[in-house]
Amino acid sequence: QLGAMAMPLWLLLALLGCTTAPDPALEEMWEGWKSLHAKEYPAGAEATRRAVWEQNLRRIQQHNREEARGQHSFRLAMNHHGDLTDEEFNQLLNGFSPAGWDEPAPIFKASAALKTPAEVDWRTKGYVTPVKNQGHCGSCWAFSATGALEGLVFKQTGKLVVLSEQNLIDCSWKLGNHGCRGGYMTCAFRYVQDNGGLNSEHLYPYTATDTSSCQYNPQDRAANCSATWLVAQGSEAALEQAVATVGPVSVAVDASSFHFHFYKSGIFSSKFCSQRVNHGMLVVGYGTSQEHGHNVSYWILKNSWSERWGEQGYIRLLKGADNQCGVASQASFPML
Repeated sequence: QLGAMAMPLWLLLALLGCTTAPDPALEEMWEGWKSLHAKEYPAGAEATRRAVWEQNLRRIQQHNREEARGQHSFRLAMNHHGDLTDEEFNQLLNGFSPAGWDEPAPIFKASAALKTPAEVDWRTKGYVTPVKNQGHCGSCWAFSATGALEGLVFKQTGKLVVLSEQNLIDCSWKLGNHGCRGGYMTCAFRYVQDNGGLNSEHLYPYTATDTSSCQYNPQDRAANCSATWLVAQGSEAALEQAVATVGPVSVAVDASSFHFHFYKSGIFSSKFCSQRVNHGMLVVGYGTSQEHGHNVSYWILKNSWSERWGEQGYIRLLKGADNQCGVASQASFPML
C-alpha cells in the first residue's frame, strides 16, 4: 500500500530530464488549464509541474493522432490531473488493495438457465447518484462501496440517497481498511453490516482526509446490508448476470496506465491493462456499440474522478475480451 505522498522535486526533475525550457507556444494553454482547474503552486514548483503537464499533453496528442488513423478505439484528453506523473497518480488515486477478504462468503456464479438482457443501464432506472470526486485520497474503495449500497437502497425503497464515503473512511479501520491509503469494498460492506448502518453524505460529508475519528450517527441510518456476495472470480458471464439481476456491482480494475488516467471517450481496451487490479469502481450496466461495421460489447463503469474525466465521469470498457483490466477479478455486492 502506497502512502499518498507526492514525489520529491529532485526525483521528478531527474525522471523528466527537466533541462528543457517550457514550450512558449503552450503558454496560453498552460495558463488556461491552471485557471480552469484553480491550480496554484508554491514558489519553485511551477516549472516542474508544467514540464509534467507538457509531457502528458504530448502523449495525449500522439495517442489521438494514432486514434484518428484507426489504431485505437478510444480518445484521451487533458484533465485536472494533468500535472501528475503516472507514479504520483497511482500513489494518490488508486487505493484498492487486492485480496484482504478471507471470511467465507456466498459466491454468485453464472447460471446457464438465466437469460440476461442485451443491454442494461441502471442510470436510466434511477439507481445511480451523480459522479463524485475522491480528490487526492486513495479512497476509491469507499466510493465503489457506496455506489453499490446506493443502488441497493434504491431497489428496496425507491429513494436515491447519496451515502457517506467519509463514514466508511473514518470508521472501518478495524476491518482492514486504510483510509486514504487504500481499502476493500468487501470490508466496507462488512462494516455496514456489523455497524448496523451507514450515514448519508448530507449528514457526514466528504473531506478527502483520513485523520478524523468516527462520527457515525445511529439516528441517521441511510443504508444497511446483511450480507456480502462475491462474484465468481474472473467470470464476466457471472458479472453480467449479477449486474442484470442485482443492480450496480462493485469491481476493481487495473487503472494504472497513462491511457486510463487520461481516458476521454470511446471503448477502452489496452495492451497496457493487466489483471493486477488497483482501483475500485462501480459497474452500472453494459451494452453494445457499432464500431467500424461490427458490434463491440462494453461494460459501463462509474468512476470517482469527477465528471471532468472520461464520458462525464464514466468509462466504457471492452467486455467479453478475457477479463479486460481485471474487471471481473474482484467483483462484489451487498445484500439486505
